[in-house]
Amino acid sequence: MPVTPMNRREFMQKSAVTGAAVAAAGAVGTGTAQAAGHKPEHPPRTWSFSILGTTDLHSHVFDWDYYKDAAYSDKAGNSVGVARVATLVGQQRAAKGEGRVLLVDAGDIIQGTSLAYYYARVDPITGTGGRRGPMHPMAVAMNHMRYDAAALGNHEFNYGIDVLRKFEGQCHFPLLGANALDAKTLRPAFRPYTVKRIRVPGAPDIKVGILGLTNPGIALWDKDNVSGRMVFPGLVEQARKYVPRLRALGCDVVFLTDHSGLDGSSSYGDELPYVENASNLVAEQVPGIDAILVGHTHVEVPSYTVKNEQTGQDVLLSEPYCWGMRLTVFDFELELHHGQWRVTGKKAQTLDPKDVEEDPEITRLLKADHDLVVKYVNTPVGTCTADLSAAESCWKDVPIMDFIHQVQMTAVATGLSTADAALPLISVAAPFSRTADIPAGSVTIKDIAGLYIYDNTLYGKKLTGAQLKDYLEYAAKYYHQVPAGTKVDTATLTNANSFWDYMYDTAAGVDYEIDIAQPEGSRIKNLTYKGAAVTDDQVCVVAVNNYRANGGSGYPHIASAGIAYSSTNEIRQLMIDYVTSKGTLDPADFAVANWRLTQDGTPVF
Repeated sequence: MPVTPMNRREFMQKSAVTGAAVAAAGAVGTGTAQAAGHKPEHPPRTWSFSILGTTDLHSHVFDWDYYKDAAYSDKAGNSVGVARVATLVGQQRAAKGEGRVLLVDAGDIIQGTSLAYYYARVDPITGTGGRRGPMHPMAVAMNHMRYDAAALGNHEFNYGIDVLRKFEGQCHFPLLGANALDAKTLRPAFRPYTVKRIRVPGAPDIKVGILGLTNPGIALWDKDNVSGRMVFPGLVEQARKYVPRLRALGCDVVFLTDHSGLDGSSSYGDELPYVENASNLVAEQVPGIDAILVGHTHVEVPSYTVKNEQTGQDVLLSEPYCWGMRLTVFDFELELHHGQWRVTGKKAQTLDPKDVEEDPEITRLLKADHDLVVKYVNTPVGTCTADLSAAESCWKDVPIMDFIHQVQMTAVATGLSTADAALPLISVAAPFSRTADIPAGSVTIKDIAGLYIYDNTLYGKKLTGAQLKDYLEYAAKYYHQVPAGTKVDTATLTNANSFWDYMYDTAAGVDYEIDIAQPEGSRIKNLTYKGAAVTDDQVCVVAVNNYRANGGSGYPHIASAGIAYSSTNEIRQLMIDYVTSKGTLDPADFAVANWRLTQDGTPVF
């Protein structure tokens, strides 16, 4: 049927009538129409949304210290646990709108507390004897909190890939790792990214691409679990591959969650060609990134800006401390230009959850699991004849450290070949916690777990006398130089060169002095074995944890050294077994003062 065209006057009259009718209807029924989900009369040209971030939760659900069997406390008055963080997340959603808030984590979720150990080893989530395993408490908590994504942390691999895969299957959100690749195919072993949509009534969705990057150090630190199965290229290298892909998918905002610090440093030196703490380098070198949630280094950086060297654009970074002590809030402002959303403003801050109550639903869901672990860690394993404290372990040879050395040397000695058993046996270990204390009287699992807080396994590696001295010189850079005649203040003596307590190894089986009056590299004096000077070509077996044996903290020689012994048993469990078998922990059986600090040969303490 032919259409008769209207002249200009008819068109204008008809348009006016129609416009008036629409305007009248809108004036009367705007509230009803919008409430019914109709498009607004004037689509928004601006919008805002937030991304909330946590990192390094390390299986802290409640505000509890399993090693002390008490509520967590520190000098700063912090609280720990996602139960309180969940309350802050709820407040943010209530204030800004459910559809305007995303929740992301930057890794290290399933290791770090007795709760984590229990559901990895005692009652593992993978199940035992054909029985289906339980849900991981962190999966339960994070599913309840409705996380949108989490990056893989290096500690995700501590219990093996099977445990990690089981945890992944229990989560209602993806675990992201664009630089965790299958060793054979070099294809991603986990999802590299996810794309989330922020709904905007009457306008296009805001597409948010979330890219996850993990730490290349996994290849060293968890070599036993990942070698031949996964490889971990650098963050910058993989970000260069995937950020453009996310932009090509139409993402209006590209957000990274990196289990990697932001100072460009590496604790493993040149053992790997990829930087450990590379988030700042990613921001500088990879264009197209709006913001990065930083993890791994257990520090609080509320807001930090890096300028991209190619585009000149500012990239916003934030790291929210660890253990659920803080929640980062990234706020984004956007404007619509020709159908495309553009970021016009962004800021970040951290919120402290210590003054809010724990989420009652997390308490309901996980109180029974928590109580079960509390009962487990309070299980007595023996008695101790004296109080053993680690308070001075960072500058004195104390019996509680000799306990670790004794267990390590005993275990390694049982597994050596006849030829290696004839070699000098040395042990190296670090003072992980200055607050550790094994009391006189009953000794429980928590007492030992509080001393050895990591799930490390044990190696025996062969070093020459010259290499052992290099190793101890490297450890001695932990101390600030204090000239002879200058009073030594233990409050300022340690942690030189950002060398933290867990990085500082003492040795047993040899005698030596550390002369803190001397410059780094010339501090180890009078290194002897059974009263005789250790010669450069003398070969010894060194009992050492897997983290250090595989290159952790950058110690020389140890990663490439020959293997005389290895075990999949955790050192902590070996310590528990030692006390259980003997019944009594008596320092007279193992305490030997074999090292000390000096100033030009004069003992400091």
